[in-house]
Amino acid sequence: MREFTHEPVLLERCLALLAPALEADDAVAVDATLGLGGHSEAILERFPQVRLVGLDRDPVALEMSRKRLAPFAQRTTLVHAIYDQLPHVLSELGIAHVNGILFDLGVSSMQLDDAERGFAYSQDAPLDMRMDNTQSLTAAEVVNTYSARDLAHVLRSYGDERFAKRIADRIVGEREREPFNSTARLAEVVRESIPAAARRTGGHPAKRSFQALRIEVNGELDALEAAIPAAIDSLALNGRIVVMSYQSLEDHLVKISMAERAKSTSPRGLPVELPGHGPELEILTRKVETASDDELARNPRSAPARLRAAQRIRVAA
Repeated sequence: MREFTHEPVLLERCLALLAPALEADDAVAVDATLGLGGHSEAILERFPQVRLVGLDRDPVALEMSRKRLAPFAQRTTLVHAIYDQLPHVLSELGIAHVNGILFDLGVSSMQLDDAERGFAYSQDAPLDMRMDNTQSLTAAEVVNTYSARDLAHVLRSYGDERFAKRIADRIVGEREREPFNSTARLAEVVRESIPAAARRTGGHPAKRSFQALRIEVNGELDALEAAIPAAIDSLALNGRIVVMSYQSLEDHLVKISMAERAKSTSPRGLPVELPGHGPELEILTRKVETASDDELARNPRSAPARLRAAQRIRVAA
């Protein structure tokens, strides 16, 4: 198995935000996006009494993390699951509530650096993009079978691609000549579909399309939309949730989910808060937080990271 290294993004800030919730003797932490285990390893080292539950949809990442976290095996439970399956995972483990939850969303360094996974437009590889290689849907199937209308919807909705229709129409025309099976050919077709003037700004012309296809293949936004409320529900009183996202669609979902639970549900205009209607969450990050200049210099991949955190201040009846 190929070895990968990475630096966990915003590590010290994540630990500082989680710390007040993880100091109890019987504290349980969840790493909902285990990846290569960097954040989990730091949690287990910093809080020697914590029990950690780690989830990941990628069997390769899960196995690599299992090796990395072997010194803490007695305090860890690693599960092959997507983060929206957290309630089921906790139920199976007999865990009613947890004290801290961490989400580090998006594609991992390991997935990006392994050309054969097909996430990167800069390297030729099979057109795959599955985070979980046991699932059936691949990027090749999306590109080769979706209608032009559906492809355009994916590119526009998940990639904010303003030339979505042009790209989709070009893909459909090209696949009739020969089905797509490589990232290089797809990236080139996308590039050729975008007007020359628009190619000169905004990075690689295929960046938005590849992001959109990845999100579609892995159902990322649907899973996230279900996962954040479920994670909040699993928090004990004074438990904390920390979420790092890497693109605006993810960050918007996280922001809205937290904001909904941080407001009163009492009818407006009442002089006092109705019992059981107060906010469930307190937002801990006044505004979205990003990596420091020092971290950006060490780890350029931290640049898109957007961090939000909240603490549970009321458990609904």
